[in-house]
Amino acid sequence: MTSHTAISPTINAVDAVHIRIRGTVQGVGFRPTVWRVATGLGLVGSVRNDAEGVWVQLQGRSAQLDQFADALRDALPPLARLDQLVSHAAPVDLALTDFSIANSAEGSIETAVCADAAVCEACLNDIHDPNNRRYHYAFTNCTHCGPRFSITESLPYDRANTTMAAFTQCEACAAEYRDPSDRRFHAQPNACPDCGPTLWFEASDGQTQPGDALAVAATQLAAGKIIAIKGIGGFHLACDATNPEAIARLRQRKQRPVKPLALMARDEPSVRRYVHLSDAESAALASTAAPIVVLRRRPDCELPDILAPGMAELGMMLPYSPLHQLLLDAVDTPLVMTSGNASGQPQCTRNTQARTALSGIADGFIMHDRDIANRIDDSVVRLIDSEIRCLRRARGYAPAPITAPHTHNKPDTLIGMGAGLKNTFCVAHGESLMLSQHIGDLESASHLQDLEDNLQLWQSLFDHQRFTAVIDQHPDYLSSLLGQRLSHTTPITVQHHHAHLAACLGDNGVKDTGARYLGVILDGLGYGADGTLWGGELLLGNYRRCERVGGLRAVALPGGVQAVRQPWRNLYARLSGMEYWAAFQSARPDHPLNQA
Repeated sequence: MTSHTAISPTINAVDAVHIRIRGTVQGVGFRPTVWRVATGLGLVGSVRNDAEGVWVQLQGRSAQLDQFADALRDALPPLARLDQLVSHAAPVDLALTDFSIANSAEGSIETAVCADAAVCEACLNDIHDPNNRRYHYAFTNCTHCGPRFSITESLPYDRANTTMAAFTQCEACAAEYRDPSDRRFHAQPNACPDCGPTLWFEASDGQTQPGDALAVAATQLAAGKIIAIKGIGGFHLACDATNPEAIARLRQRKQRPVKPLALMARDEPSVRRYVHLSDAESAALASTAAPIVVLRRRPDCELPDILAPGMAELGMMLPYSPLHQLLLDAVDTPLVMTSGNASGQPQCTRNTQARTALSGIADGFIMHDRDIANRIDDSVVRLIDSEIRCLRRARGYAPAPITAPHTHNKPDTLIGMGAGLKNTFCVAHGESLMLSQHIGDLESASHLQDLEDNLQLWQSLFDHQRFTAVIDQHPDYLSSLLGQRLSHTTPITVQHHHAHLAACLGDNGVKDTGARYLGVILDGLGYGADGTLWGGELLLGNYRRCERVGGLRAVALPGGVQAVRQPWRNLYARLSGMEYWAAFQSARPDHPLNQA
């Protein structure tokens, strides 16, 4: 929602207004943009961050005041999103003589934290310029790119509230940070080799290796080694994507025998060597989110099949940090870039944790001393019906809010706890929905603890100390049990497949008018309203309620939960109960289903 009042009816009068701006407006170069727009219009006053967003005091000729809102929208920095602009008349202060950027203020938190953003072209130029003081510096960033959510510990988004607080800027960096005309003005992760985070390479025995960390890593990768890399939101495990023996070792050590592995290539021409790339897919690869994009393999693709066994697609991404870019510059091949964790465990974020958890997997480590405040994995997208669709929403997207189709009327914040597999949670506050980063499958104590830790962090970060949990109807879901324990009021239960229907309505922008829609829900198991397990439903309903008007008949599932992971078991259970099953067995004795 965007709104603003007419600022003044008199062309030559000096008037004053106060303006409240909400949206993604912190850590994205928004205040210097306000400064440039205001000074360009000859206005005086101030701008500051606070917990609600940005607050602006403006004073000047009414004609210039009337131009401010439109001029600001036209000048928005790349990562900013303006959701609401509301202005009201204020007393004229004749003591104001210029426009300033004021210190941040505290208060009730209602602003959005910007998602982590891929390195911008200007910073890439800096790290590739031998005459630049940030030449080959792996932590180069500006207000248009770099870590945001992953380093944020509290709001407002100021350096003191991030993991960069441990690094005192040198005079050259501080001068950039103070200059509103510089693209690094109030870039909270701003640093250089003289004052910022440091990179080093460790062998698997914990010994620091001499020399340039990325050069050492590149040499080991070329020799078929597996390297753990501390990135923006967690560790990766990397190896040469053209080396099937190295990939096989990674799969064996990580206990990931068949799931596809993500790849990172140096640039778009490198990607095009192996996969087909449409304009929409190219735009997604190069976006500030820089997700993994699922792409169709070229017939002449030379990458080994072990990367994605039995699949005609590969998940590929471009380097999204200077560290990754410099590493890919130093190697001649794409790299496997998969989450740095043992199978079934959350991605590592801390150096000490990685040394322990990944010691049996990695042959070496690229380490640095900037802490990761918020674990956040790589996002995954793919092209479906000519539109890029998000399969895993994490780095580059979370925690950017989306607008709810309707405003809930509960006094407390609502937190949807999510399901047991591919868990995420969602914070609903007024018209805003904030989806968490991908948490993962809640099948281990560590993943459940990760969910609880993230919930507590989000409560602190966004000042939602009281909430009502919205939980799945299944009585044994770990997310539901956690919601029951943490909720400040009686939790709201939602049938699993009804949640899918509501999500599809929201994805398609359907408003809450009370109209009913037919949903074909081809999900796996969900605890039904009648106390039985449902799977494959026809639901008629909307956001608030639904009824089951059809579905597959109930059958016993061979292997229980294994039938969810291996759908052929469900197929076998259904076919074997049909009247023509004996005839099928006789006609096709060698069919795999007859070997079950």
